[in-house]
Parts: sequence; structure tokens; C-alpha cells
Amino acid sequence: MIFLIIFLFIIIAFIISFFYKNLNYYKKPMKKVKRSGYKELQAVLPDSSVINYAHCGKGTPLLLIHGQGVAWQDYAEVLPELSKHYHVYAVDCFGHGKSSHNSEKYSAQETGKALSWFIENVIKEPAIVSGHSSGGLLTVWLAANSPENVKGIILEDPPLFSCEIERTEKTFAFVDSFEPIHRYINQNEEKNYSLFYLKNCKWLDFFGKSKEKILNYGIKYNLKHPESEIKFFFLPPAITRMFHFLREYDPIFGEAFYTCSWMKNFSHEENLLKINCPSVLIHTRWSYSEEGILLGAMDEKDAQKAVSYIKNCKLINVKSGHDFHAEKPKEFLNIIINGINNF
Repeated sequence: MIFLIIFLFIIIAFIISFFYKNLNYYKKPMKKVKRSGYKELQAVLPDSSVINYAHCGKGTPLLLIHGQGVAWQDYAEVLPELSKHYHVYAVDCFGHGKSSHNSEKYSAQETGKALSWFIENVIKEPAIVSGHSSGGLLTVWLAANSPENVKGIILEDPPLFSCEIERTEKTFAFVDSFEPIHRYINQNEEKNYSLFYLKNCKWLDFFGKSKEKILNYGIKYNLKHPESEIKFFFLPPAITRMFHFLREYDPIFGEAFYTCSWMKNFSHEENLLKINCPSVLIHTRWSYSEEGILLGAMDEKDAQKAVSYIKNCKLINVKSGHDFHAEKPKEFLNIIINGINNF
């Protein structure tokens, strides 16, 4: 009987811990970030645009550029350790977090120019730049067009070639995010983008018969907690984290990817061929659906082609989802800390 009680206690404790982590996955990492000494500041550009950022540490500067739909805090799992090795600067991209929400800035070229100014006027010396997803595309732009400000780059699963106009409609990002965003900004019934996204996202299809139950739970949660992001206590953080930053995300930014206006004057091939600094390309898991939709940022041909265009680039394939720095923080840190010491 005693062993049974102990066993039940362990099971109950595990379930409670699982649920708690699913609902509070950012609390512990962000406490560590604050204890590490990160300070959140804002830089005002000459045109009055604002770049919100956090920084901490000493030594070689490391600029972190997040992907679409999140903010600088998305790097919470790795920020404390990185600040022991670098002077870390983690920015909010335009249209995200506390940086300016100005559609005129929603392009690789305009954001790239702003980040170049940020390096010159805030960091004040050449930096190593690491960008995730669309942040990886911005990293390509910086290395190609502002080489004097970039010591080396880490490209964390950027959608190279796949999000250009010829192919974008056959990507999961398009069908799951950009196309729903386009419908959202062209309707007037639903004002809550998070709720609209939940009702129109494609990842719910992977849950089969449970799709409707998850959807209904999310709708009810939103009604009870209208000021909070939508949370699912029974699903892993990888699901809930998609909603964490959406209240500070401008859907018009996603529209720029739907129309491909974000890519204006930004050929991936031409920019990759211009890069001369030491580079690392991190490529996560990918596959194609039965409908031919790319489930991932790049396929193997894209990754190999990108590496062939950059003069000094190492390709690292990892067994991870798209958010590598969040899913496999120790592996990400190993690449950042040990893989770029020669920059």
C-alpha cells in the first residue's frame, strides 16, 4: 500500500509539473535573464523610428535577431549563458514587441538599414550577428550590404529561396500564417488576431479528431482571459509559445510576406554571393506534405545551394524543430560559443 501511495504521488506530481511548465514556461528563463543583468532600452533612429532591445555582458558584441511573430525575449533560454561570453544585444524587429510598428519599415532593405545604423551607433563596433528565420534573412542582408559592421554570421534556419515569390505559396509558413493574415486584415468581424489565427491555422489539422476540442478550449480560454495570450495547459510549450508575443505583433508585417513586398530589392542568391565573412548555416528538420507543401524553412537543396554561394560557410544539420534555440538551447549555445571563436 505504501509503495502504491508513493507511486501515485509521483504520478500526480509529474502531471502537476507538466501542466505548470506548459503554462509558465517563460517565467523561469526570464527570471534568469533578469538576474543576469539584462537591461531593456530603446534606440531612436534619425527618422524617429524606435528599436527596442536588451543588452548584457562584455567583450565581442553579439547581435541576436529573432524570427517572425516573437520578440527579443524569445531567446530567454540562451541569453544568460551568452552574456558570459559576449556583449549580447537582442533586438525587437520592426512590427514586433516594443519597436516601431510602421509598415514602411517592413522590408529586408529598410530593416537592414536600421540594424546597420544600430550596430554603428549603439554597439559602435563590428558584431557577430545571429538571426533566426526571417531574422536570418536580415542577417544575410547585413553581411552582404553592411560588411564593415559584421564580423561573422550564424543563420538559424532562415527560409532562404523558399519564401521568394516563385515558391512561397508552397510553404507551411504561407498557408499557416501569411494567407490567414491576409484574410484577417481584409475582414472586419474578428478584431482579435490571436483568436483569428487559432481558428484559421493549419497546425491544428495535425491533431486529427482532437482538433475541434483544442479549438473550443482555446476560444473559451480567450473569453475568460481576454488580456492574456491563449494558453493550453495540456499541450507542450511549443504550441502556446506561438501565441505569447502575438499581442505585440503587427499582422501587416506578415502581409508583407504574403505579397512578398518584404523581399523588394532583396534577391537571396545575389546577397548570399556577396557574403565574405565566416558563416554558419543551421538547418533543422524538414519534409514535404502530400500536397507538396514544404514543412520547414528550407529543404536540403536550398541549404546546400546557400552554402555553395557563401565563400566561407559551414552547414550544420540538427535534429530539431524550427525554433532550434528554444528547443535545443544547449546545442545552440555550443554552436554560438564554440563554433564562432575564430571570427
